[in-house]
Amino acid sequence: MKRQTLDNIYHMYVKDVYRYLISLCRDHHAAEDLVQETFYRAYLYLDHCKDEKVKPWLLRVAYNAFIDSHRKERRTTPTGALFFSKLSDTQTPDELVLRKELWDDIGDTISALPDNQKQAILLHDFHDLSYQEAADIMEIRLSHFKILLYRARQSLRQRKERTDHS
Repeated sequence: MKRQTLDNIYHMYVKDVYRYLISLCRDHHAAEDLVQETFYRAYLYLDHCKDEKVKPWLLRVAYNAFIDSHRKERRTTPTGALFFSKLSDTQTPDELVLRKELWDDIGDTISALPDNQKQAILLHDFHDLSYQEAADIMEIRLSHFKILLYRARQSLRQRKERTDHS
């Protein structure tokens, strides 16, 4: 496969990287900053990337940038509840509010999971990575990844059942 330029990679994967990062940090501005940091790091280390595995590699770089930012933020400022910001769209205000409420509910439910389970469900179910690619990003064995994903889904099902019965 012919080596892609960073510009082509950026245009192909910027939306995926942004969606992944906003799923992790739940803050529009922080996600934008982390996207910039991700592609800066990608520029510096593009030679380490295998041509056919660009998306998993970029998501790995994004995750590492998120972790670095999260550690730095934890040392400097207290953390609070962060919510999705309104993204510009052509929808009506009512549709935007309903969509934001849905994503807030989903985000709240997923953010209540332990970090490893949250990471597993975001990588596989939201970003369509294979089990192996997601396990590689998380630096765990495939069998451990499957267990984390199963437990995350089970926990989400239980939470849904509790809210449906309430």
